[in-house]
Amino acid sequence: MPSIYLSPSTQEKNLYVTGGTEEQYMNLLTDQIVPYLRSSGITYSRNTPDMTAASSIRASNSGNYNLHFAIHSNAAPEGKYGQVRGIDVYYYPGSGFGERAAQIIAKNLKTIYPLPKLVRALPNTTLGELRLTRAPSVFLELGYHDNEDDAKWIIGNLPEIGRNLAGSLTELFGLPLVPPQQEEAAVVATQGGNLNLRSRPSTSASVVARIPNGSRVTVLGKWQDWATIAFQDQVGFAYMMYIRIL
Repeated sequence: MPSIYLSPSTQEKNLYVTGGTEEQYMNLLTDQIVPYLRSSGITYSRNTPDMTAASSIRASNSGNYNLHFAIHSNAAPEGKYGQVRGIDVYYYPGSGFGERAAQIIAKNLKTIYPLPKLVRALPNTTLGELRLTRAPSVFLELGYHDNEDDAKWIIGNLPEIGRNLAGSLTELFGLPLVPPQQEEAAVVATQGGNLNLRSRPSTSASVVARIPNGSRVTVLGKWQDWATIAFQDQVGFAYMMYIRIL
């Protein structure tokens, strides 16, 4: 199953013109993304506000992630404070997967941002979280926090933006966006054989684990006839008809 390193901004000194900080709102946004990832079968790790960009890069590089996702908001250069709007989604040139991720994120953000023509996917060679990460990476600049309209849009739409970004990540990995739910304890209830845990909700998808009948599992989400299942250290999809909620 895919795994993502989430790196919301740790810049507590970058102030929003309406109050609050970049660190505060990007972490609140990440809080909105996480439940969708879990229910949709995407595992993740996440930095903490006391970390820096450098320590976030080190933590990301110490794991085995399919994507490093840096989540920030922007500020205009001196002399243009409050005058600039737009969303930039950066990727490192030459990273095909990173570019594809940036393009999907930009495409979907255009559907909810008030000025869709100002949403762009762009190459960048200077940002450390693009240049120095082992995993393919994307660096999101979600509007300008020194612009009152952008700041209000971000703060007032965190759940919608979070769902949109989660939908981009599931689209990137070819997974359905599964609505978040409370985790449920369950047991495998087959006719005696093992239950296939698959990488996607399809009988043609690869099998990531075979779960013995009677095993305890955790249901993370439900989509059509399938359930997102956690079993030991594996996460995947299994037929709901073979799962009994306790």
